[in-house]
Amino acid sequence: MPIQIISWFWEEAFDKFGFGDGDDVVMTHVVADVLGRHGYNVTITPWGMHNDIITSILDADGIEQIPETANLGYDEPREYLPESIVKLLDTDPSTGSDVKVRS
Repeated sequence: MPIQIISWFWEEAFDKFGFGDGDDVVMTHVVADVLGRHGYNVTITPWGMHNDIITSILDADGIEQIPETANLGYDEPREYLPESIVKLLDTDPSTGSDVKVRS
């Protein structure tokens, strides 16, 4: 079987159509794990038939980091997430890495 390399970006973990609309390797759990290692409590929700997105990020004090005004699954997470979370996800080496899969 040939090997295919799939490139992905952390923003896809917040996008209803991310990861090829769920047809590629879904890496939402990797983004959630990174946030979890930094003290956030993350909720992943099935979105549609075959994709999962992050729908809640609580800080250590239990304060929601995704504003109620965000249109989850559709809005650009860089525009509604706190700058500290965007910076964390931009700089962590495990978010947005290439994945090798057998096709």
